[in-house]
Amino acid sequence: MIPLDPAANLNGVNNPSTSPTPFNNSASQPTDVVIVGAGIVGLAHAAHAVANGLTVTIVDRDHHAAGASVRNFGHCCITAQSGELYELAQTSRKYWLEFAEQAGFWASEAGAVVLARTEAEMNVLRELSAVREPGQVELLTPKETRERLGSSASVAGETHDDAGTSGAGWPGLVGGAFLRDDLRVDPRTTVATLAEWLSQQSGVELHWNTAALGFSQAADGVTVMTSRGELRAKQVFVCVGHDVDYLFPDLAAEHQIQRCALQMSLAAKPAGADFAPAVLTATSMLRYPAFTDMPAAAALRSEVLENQPELLDIGANVMFTQRPDGTIILGDSHHYHRTADPFLDEAVTTTLNTEITSRIGEPLEIIQRWQGVYASSAIAPILVREIQPGVMVVSVTSGVGMTLSFGLAHRNVSRLS
Repeated sequence: MIPLDPAANLNGVNNPSTSPTPFNNSASQPTDVVIVGAGIVGLAHAAHAVANGLTVTIVDRDHHAAGASVRNFGHCCITAQSGELYELAQTSRKYWLEFAEQAGFWASEAGAVVLARTEAEMNVLRELSAVREPGQVELLTPKETRERLGSSASVAGETHDDAGTSGAGWPGLVGGAFLRDDLRVDPRTTVATLAEWLSQQSGVELHWNTAALGFSQAADGVTVMTSRGELRAKQVFVCVGHDVDYLFPDLAAEHQIQRCALQMSLAAKPAGADFAPAVLTATSMLRYPAFTDMPAAAALRSEVLENQPELLDIGANVMFTQRPDGTIILGDSHHYHRTADPFLDEAVTTTLNTEITSRIGEPLEIIQRWQGVYASSAIAPILVREIQPGVMVVSVTSGVGMTLSFGLAHRNVSRLS
């Protein structure tokens, strides 16, 4: 585990951003790389560029990161990816840990626990465990599942469990699985800490409240027109998440990018719950490709459709993570729009939080609600496109931007000549 920076503001969304500063990089003084977008994907590209000895200028239209990079679970969902995404996720894992060490943000190799309440759920976990390397997906008994979550409490009817102590009961389990390779970070502080660290590196400029307006070819690279003047670079990475359509509407239409709106909540730390791993449930197994690739996933979907159709109706991924300060991030639903309305449906939030409360076995005090948002596409899970010479658009269009960020950035930056 990378230790928590004691100066980090755990309750705030981000550290305050600094006032805008004049460009040192200009049309007459080009930089190697310009990054448009200071969310996690953009900052990961910046970090890899710096590691490769390149000069970097980062611009973001906001005063601090306020989009998908701070509105998520802080869960790097490595294990549940498959194919190309799995390879990118494993590369990302390596660099998440390396840059956490360098930049000083909290990152935990706590893994994830999948709760199973039915044999259909366990069958998916058994099949995934059988096709992965030994130890990566560890099948658990109910007792072992609770121990992974910091509890030894027993539940009536589960006679194979030993007697335990008070606290979160995690009731109704038939078993579970531990996903060894998953990581945890704090979404409220990670991006701000990484941005601040990057801004202090030699050859790096970071400009908040600076919008990219357009791009044109120059004799020695690309000119970036911004709301504060022109920049010149050999390479530009446009990492604006779900807002690709603001700059490149035709590309967004071709890739069928929509905004996926999520309903999420934050609960105060319950007295009886203290757990390190991310916690996933049956609906998580219906969303992530490593699970849905398993033959048993079809039976699980049928079971959830029969017993809890309201979860499928809201596109639920019932999961939750505990931040370093003990508060618990709860979620989430999925609804798709070209432009997402800002209004939250309290019935959706109630459905999610009631289900999570039943999983933990402890009452929850909700202290915040918000709308998450990320880029989604039915065409492909990632978009990497050179839109013109020297300008590459990069967007994760599958809801796993935190998971893939450093792996995708490593691949893109490594290809620079």
